[in-house]
Amino acid sequence: MNTVQVEQKSYEMPPRNGFTVAHFLTVADIDRSARFYERVFGGRILSRGDSDGAPAYIQIANTWLLVNVGGGPTPDKPTVTLSVPDPDKINGFMNIRVADIHACYELWRSRGAEFITEPKAKYGEIRCYIRDPDGYIIEVGQSTTLTYG
Repeated sequence: MNTVQVEQKSYEMPPRNGFTVAHFLTVADIDRSARFYERVFGGRILSRGDSDGAPAYIQIANTWLLVNVGGGPTPDKPTVTLSVPDPDKINGFMNIRVADIHACYELWRSRGAEFITEPKAKYGEIRCYIRDPDGYIIEVGQSTTLTYG
């Protein structure tokens, strides 16, 4: 069980109270994807999934990622088929905000991340994108002018 403390509330996977938000990715190979997120981002694999269809759970910093193979409709989603993406037609992506994009670029590249380009300045930030083993893109960005508060 992993816990993250935010505003005096604890968020954990699986939650004992309230709810926790996790991102789900349909992947071709559960173990390959879990190892990628573990190796590149220092994620912690909480469960590896199973042959009965359970997904792998990975904690990455203060979020949880679920990865599982795709499949056809099921009783709880009767018109939905899950499949890995077309790598050139993405309709959503994970966004990772970092304090030092150049250090992360070098570290994650050394761990096997395949970047689409090197970090580039755009809209008050510096950003670049990684492709995971199934073609999902992951934006890595460092704010340069934006402040919150």
